[in-house]
Amino acid sequence: MRIGYFADGPWAHKAFEKIITDDSMEIQFITVRYDKQDAELIRRAKENHIPVELSSNINSEEFIGRMKLYDPELFVSMSFNQIFKTEMINLPKYKTINCHAGKLPFYRGRNILNWALINDEKEFGITVHYLDEGIDTGDIILQEVYPITDEDDYNTLLNRAYDGCADVLYRAMKMIQNEEVKTIRQNDIDPVGMYCGMRKAGDEVIDWGESSREIFNFIRALCTPGPQAVSWINGKKVSINRARMVPGAHAYKNIIGQVMGKTREGFIIKTGDTILEIIEYTYDGKIRVGDRLTDHE
Repeated sequence: MRIGYFADGPWAHKAFEKIITDDSMEIQFITVRYDKQDAELIRRAKENHIPVELSSNINSEEFIGRMKLYDPELFVSMSFNQIFKTEMINLPKYKTINCHAGKLPFYRGRNILNWALINDEKEFGITVHYLDEGIDTGDIILQEVYPITDEDDYNTLLNRAYDGCADVLYRAMKMIQNEEVKTIRQNDIDPVGMYCGMRKAGDEVIDWGESSREIFNFIRALCTPGPQAVSWINGKKVSINRARMVPGAHAYKNIIGQVMGKTREGFIIKTGDTILEIIEYTYDGKIRVGDRLTDHE
């Protein structure tokens, strides 16, 4: 099966390893993101004598003309950042598929793993689907779900998704190659679905008026390699990487965002309902009982 690979990032590297070792598949070319090119994927392409085809507009007549010369059977999108239009989608024999680290039709869009943790989900999904001109709306080929526990954070989910995306994508490609696909329409699962917006600078600020559970989820959703959750003490920034729920903590009214005590690993802070232990943080100074963490400098 002749493949055009539109890809970026560690998930794309891991999937590449599976595809390249399958003698029944041929990656004819690789297209990386135009604005921020994946040097590692380009290196692997050159190492395996695979052409790298770049374009700022993959739907242009010029690029489509180049693609037709390859006579591809399948286009594969893995963390690629351009929207495929109808002509590009339908160019290969088996059309175009995408791997999405979300349980479609829910968690369409961007920054899915972060949002899954923020929303206190107990599982996240990886879905391979056919592309259409919507955002993550095409018919599902294969979907797997993975559990989320309180020990998980953005880093653990990301590493699980790197491996999971490679596995689910490769299995879906074999289904297509063997003509064993039985698609599922997303509307048949849920007619509305759910979209997630892309997070940006400023979205990492903690609202201490939320519940301890909500703040716990927020902090673990933004831990490294994310931007980390942030707050301020007297105008000085506090970057918070890990927190821990306090067993048996009682709900009561008090000053939200105030440091209520110190612990061996960090400090206790009042939230909108109970208290939360902050156990991994960066701050240029000493945090004291009575300090108040705020959402502004």
